[in-house]
Amino acid sequence: MSRIPNLRSLQSLFLFCLISLQFISGFANDSPSAKDENNAGSHGASGSSVGIKIVIVCLGLVAVFAFAVFLFKIWQKKKREEQHARLLKLFEDDDELEVELGIRD
Repeated sequence: MSRIPNLRSLQSLFLFCLISLQFISGFANDSPSAKDENNAGSHGASGSSVGIKIVIVCLGLVAVFAFAVFLFKIWQKKKREEQHARLLKLFEDDDELEVELGIRD
């Protein structure tokens, strides 16, 4: 049951990655005048520049995803500790209650 939300989050992360990659290609200098000026020399440089941008965005997404998983694990641990404390409080031996009810002197 915990795999279904995890799968949905991975799908949404993948979709976000694809959309962000589309924006990166839009930031490249692909105007017709720029192509005419430096047609031979700058094509390799702009290709590596776009590649570097893609790598940076992917690393950023991985870092954000790892940070989100880390925060989720901390939240899950805190929630588990609170539930454990509540359970211990529920089942602890309460002598005062027994004295008030007259079960014990």
